[in-house]
Amino acid sequence: MGTGIAQCLAEAGHRVVVVDPGEQALATAPARLRDGIRLARMFREQPAAVPMDAALQAVTWTRRTQDLADARFVLECAPERIPLKEKVFRELDDVCGADAVFATVTSAIPVERLAAHTGRPRQVLGMHFMNPAPLKEAVEVVRGPRTADETLDTALALLAGIGKTGIVVSDAPGFVSNRVLMLTVNEAATVVEQGTADAATVDRVFQECFGHTMGPLATGDLIGLDTIVDTLDVLLECTGDQRFVPCGLLRGMVAEGRLGRKSGNGFHRYGPR
Repeated sequence: MGTGIAQCLAEAGHRVVVVDPGEQALATAPARLRDGIRLARMFREQPAAVPMDAALQAVTWTRRTQDLADARFVLECAPERIPLKEKVFRELDDVCGADAVFATVTSAIPVERLAAHTGRPRQVLGMHFMNPAPLKEAVEVVRGPRTADETLDTALALLAGIGKTGIVVSDAPGFVSNRVLMLTVNEAATVVEQGTADAATVDRVFQECFGHTMGPLATGDLIGLDTIVDTLDVLLECTGDQRFVPCGLLRGMVAEGRLGRKSGNGFHRYGPR
């Protein structure tokens, strides 16, 4: 997701600094960015604002959070684990200038919970990009209880500048999208676990009966089943609602490394990337 968002910004002409502590992730990131730009330009109707080479050169890759000292707008894309994201926000608050805006790309953690770990809660909001970020036209924008009007306006203007529409919702665990979607994926997996139908049939019902472009299990594969389980765990912790307990099949698949598209095997099988 982080690479996809960096691509959106770089193709719109922004200078981007990407921080990732993983050496392997940083080593492969430029190639993944190039592949993402090529793919997006095959499917996107409107041309990008800058040539591919300029977009690639606009992105700096680093392991150092300190390299964000001059950033005016920071999008946090750490894995969906509450203690980790809280730690990242404390670090960003120490490193970044007082006028910088922080946007969390969390799937489910309430914005206010993360904003409380900064000294600038009025400058914190959620920007929930959908996967794959370069090909999705809308972003769920989450306004925390202390998010200032100016912060929201800045975020919506940034999205408009990269060709996306922000849909504003209020703060709550899972917001709108994942409060509903995670239950759907979990229940769809339970249907498979109980033998009511196989994964292909479950997805076909949603596609052919309801007109969905993609069924819930294929959607889970696209997001990543490890991310699905992490998000369900966050929703369970934040709401106490037992409906968010990940079903045994989901946990088992993640333990086996069947994570969806990124591993080549999830509820469906996928060819070489």
